[in-house]
This record gives sequence, structure tokens and C-alpha cells, in this order.
Amino acid sequence: MTTSPHPAHLVHAELGTPDEMAADCRAVGRHLRLERAARAAVAAPPSIRYEDYPAEVGKREIRVSDAAARIANALHLHLD
Repeated sequence: MTTSPHPAHLVHAELGTPDEMAADCRAVGRHLRLERAARAAVAAPPSIRYEDYPAEVGKREIRVSDAAARIANALHLHLD
């Protein structure tokens, strides 16, 4: 496709040929990676049943580095 010095203003004479535009569309289609979206569209929905989820989920431990603790203390933030 031909480019214009003013990309916001595209007139008919600046459009690419139908073959160029078709090639652009095919290139975009190859790079969209729609396979994952297609699989998700036909996959079973997630369960809404309570039994299907674990009752106890452990919390991750958050580590605060010494440098972050010093900065928090200097700003009077309390990271416990």
C-alpha cells in the first residue's frame, strides 16, 4: 500500500490496488493468532459449582527487601 505524508487524510488516489489490499488482509489474518480464540469459543464454560474449587488456597508469601523496607520507613509506610 502506498503511504501518504499525511496519514490521517487518505484519499481514493492514495489507496493501494485491490491485490495489495487483499495481500495486506491475508498478512493481518496470519498474524492475528485466532486459533486460541477459536478454541476458547468452543470450549466448555468454567464450572460454577462450589465443589469444583479447592476450599483452602494458601496465600503466597510476599517478601519485602531491606531496601524496600528502608524506603517505606522513610516514607512512614508500615510494611509488616
